[in-house]
Amino acid sequence: MIIKRHLLIMCLFLPFMAMADVLQIKPDAPKSYVVKKGDTLWDISAIFLNQPWLWPKLWRLNPQIKNPHLIYPGDKLRLVYDEQGQPMLVKGKPELKWSPKVRTKLKDQTAISTISLDVIAPYLRYESFFTEQELELLPYILGSDEAYKSSIDGFRVYVKGDLEVGRSYALYQKGPALHDPDTGELLGYQVDLVATAQALRAGNIQDKVPSTLYVSDIQQEIHAGDFVVPVNQGQLLPSYFTMQAVAADVRGAIIQSASGGREFGKSEVVMINRGAADKIQPGDVMTIKRTSPSVVESSSGPVYTEDAPRWSRMANAGESDYKMPEESLGQAMVFKVYDKVSMALILKSSKAVRLRDTVTAP
Repeated sequence: MIIKRHLLIMCLFLPFMAMADVLQIKPDAPKSYVVKKGDTLWDISAIFLNQPWLWPKLWRLNPQIKNPHLIYPGDKLRLVYDEQGQPMLVKGKPELKWSPKVRTKLKDQTAISTISLDVIAPYLRYESFFTEQELELLPYILGSDEAYKSSIDGFRVYVKGDLEVGRSYALYQKGPALHDPDTGELLGYQVDLVATAQALRAGNIQDKVPSTLYVSDIQQEIHAGDFVVPVNQGQLLPSYFTMQAVAADVRGAIIQSASGGREFGKSEVVMINRGAADKIQPGDVMTIKRTSPSVVESSSGPVYTEDAPRWSRMANAGESDYKMPEESLGQAMVFKVYDKVSMALILKSSKAVRLRDTVTAP
């Protein structure tokens, strides 16, 4: 009893401890939900939680849902509370009705996933970003067994570099340079996967003998100068990422999209100018924000800065007369981290996300 009393006193004096990890159920959360095809655990959790990145807490407490990958379309989920008042989702038992007429398929047998792993799997297995220093050390394509300026699959290509016979390699073309929008620092280069190949001959660059690759699978034309990197075969892809809110002091920007577009939406991959050096880690969830368009006062009233007369823009040095607010427009989850750059999947967006949009703690 004394121990219990002491614990009670401690709890009374620490009412706000670990608030970031407390599940906050939405006031309008339903009491039950039927899983639909195309749902993800993130989508379902967002129906119930104000912080959907805390979905593991909502699901792991559930004795009936030991593995979230065993949730299927057609399952009925009920929101209940345990003896400590903690919310959890319980999978309701389906009611089976026997009929002599037809055999009814109760549900689609494709399990619900945390996120769509197939979207990010290529970026987990193959690199998409290299620093300038890393590129300088990589082997590269010299040419092929035909005097063509570009090659397709079925060709042999020759590499300046000593390779391991029998090993698979990825071939990359250098893409756009990525600069930090805040400092102008060159962070590195986006690279595009163009093909995979197997090493037939190891070569000996010290004696000017190139290695030989046989191109087995091609995405784009191969050119002299393309870089060669070992494929990390057998790499295990995580079945899900443990999501957590990114640290409160993190503030960065979207600097590139994997597709190369300037606008993008849900389930697209983007690059952010923050990485391991900023203590970013896989599973970090960020809110995407954008500052509302700037406004200046003109002789005819308030106008957007970009629409203001030239003299007005010069007088204000292109700045707004007002501190326009930042508005949230989506969320993204980091899944791959480099030193100064990370890759993230857009989990949701209320409007098109753009380059230079800000990312912060939720």
